[in-house]
Amino acid sequence: MDIAKKRKIQRKHIHKRIRSKISGTSDKPRISVFRSNKHMYVQVIDDEKQITLLSISDHDIKDIKKKTDIASMLGTMLSEKMKAKNITKAVFDRGGYQYHGRVQALADSLRKNGIIF
Repeated sequence: MDIAKKRKIQRKHIHKRIRSKISGTSDKPRISVFRSNKHMYVQVIDDEKQITLLSISDHDIKDIKKKTDIASMLGTMLSEKMKAKNITKAVFDRGGYQYHGRVQALADSLRKNGIIF
């Protein structure tokens, strides 16, 4: 098995372990992160009703080059959308990724703009 395939399987296993411990409600939804090599996607999910309340991706942001800067911009945009829907508390689901780099920049930006984990 090549290294890339093994890492993907390990990340899925870690994500499954994380998801067994956390879930989102209508009062405190789950912020789910998916990142690929080029892009980043974030969803706000209510697991009780099994619906996605909000979603955002970095396809809208074109002028910034650094991926961590794009992630922090996504956090700012998402926090504005969440405040518009009166959501101030959430559970952060890092998706099996390390809390480092883009994932950390997104979470820090959300916290800085008033979303409580």
